[in-house]
Amino acid sequence: MDYRQLGRSGLMVSPLCLGGNVFGWTADERMSFAILDGWVEAGFNFIDTADVYSRWAPGHQGGESETVIGRWLKQGRRRDKVVIATKVGFDMGEGRIGLSARWIEQAVNDSLRRLQTDCIDLYQAHRDDADTPLEETLEAFARLIKAGKVRAIGASNYGAARLGEALAISRREGWPRYESLQPLYNLYDRDAFESELRPLCLAQDIGVFSFYALAAGFLSGKYRSADDVAKSPRGANTVKKYLNERGLKILAALDEATRRTGAPQARIAVAWVMAQPGVTAPIASASTPAQLQELVQAARLVLDREIMELLARASTPEAASSAQGL
Repeated sequence: MDYRQLGRSGLMVSPLCLGGNVFGWTADERMSFAILDGWVEAGFNFIDTADVYSRWAPGHQGGESETVIGRWLKQGRRRDKVVIATKVGFDMGEGRIGLSARWIEQAVNDSLRRLQTDCIDLYQAHRDDADTPLEETLEAFARLIKAGKVRAIGASNYGAARLGEALAISRREGWPRYESLQPLYNLYDRDAFESELRPLCLAQDIGVFSFYALAAGFLSGKYRSADDVAKSPRGANTVKKYLNERGLKILAALDEATRRTGAPQARIAVAWVMAQPGVTAPIASASTPAQLQELVQAARLVLDREIMELLARASTPEAASSAQGL
């Protein structure tokens, strides 16, 4: 496995990260264990989750994903074989939200308990909190690293201006900096990352592990009509926005790439992101062992220049302004 360093953190991660948002949700504990076992057995080590996963599901409180991962770590004794990333900041209910020092210090202990570990490899701000000074957040993270509860910190869903400001504050105060960024990035969602975030991350040596590599499953090719979307528990809220002229153009390009390579659309879409400058390890989820095998194969797929150019042309961000939802 070709492990890559995540920023300047010293963390060496596989070139693909397993998204834990499905654990305890669309993948029950037994299935989640099978997926995690298969991930490690295939040589991968990077796993991403968050305290809020999967609070959106009926009857869930948040923490379900971390709890499943923690039980898997406990029974498998594989803690030293994986890099665990989790996040804080989204609404956990009862005022438990944001990036205040008080909430971070409580939330990290809750995550450590659920994960059944004494140290989180990468602890991330799940999204920017405009109501809390960056200094307060970064100093709280610095205390966690000093206490040995966290090895490195990262940012998720930050814009370039705020990420740059955070990096400047850490440099000025001598605090640990954000070593990674977790942005939205895939064949459809390109502009925000490519226009401002990528240049900043490359200049500052920030590791990038982007989420929604498959655009919530849309780039797998299984959603091509409103009827297809209606069949998925994720469809109504996430996939529907991709079902427009530009999205269908991207699917057509993926179909052509499949015809030329023999690889499924999902495998090609993930391989495209993996090959992009500045990307350390895209995140993709799997709810079944079959889906997991697709991810494993995607990590081994190298697309030639003609295929890369075909996909780049079909997904040019400028085309988004004229695309209308179907």
